[in-house]
Amino acid sequence: MTGPVLAIDLKSPVPAYRQIVDQLRRFCVEGALEPGEALPSVRRLAVDLGVHHNTVAEAYRALALEGWIEVAHGRPTVVLERAATAPKRERRLELERSFERRLRDFIAEMRAQGLPAPRIAGRLRTVAEEMEG
Repeated sequence: MTGPVLAIDLKSPVPAYRQIVDQLRRFCVEGALEPGEALPSVRRLAVDLGVHHNTVAEAYRALALEGWIEVAHGRPTVVLERAATAPKRERRLELERSFERRLRDFIAEMRAQGLPAPRIAGRLRTVAEEMEG
């Protein structure tokens, strides 16, 4: 992986495997990782990030279950082509509720750290606009 760089905050309440999953998924969605691109081996990435290899293996398994990567023993882990499909209404509503709950939790965490609400709202708008691309 020569493009984007993963960064793990070992002091974060978010588990390291989840940080890996979230960042790699974002890299795929934003096009920083392209279909067919090989990812580092589990052991190589674990060493680079300073985490146990099982942490990386768990992240890779989660991404494989989501259809973002292909993991095969003895072969490089590669990014897959994955077209976004519109979820059915019931699933969409479930996703929206989950998103709102997670967003509210994150905003509360940022407010508790002293970030003012207008600053948070401005950053959310900026990131949303950047992702629309």
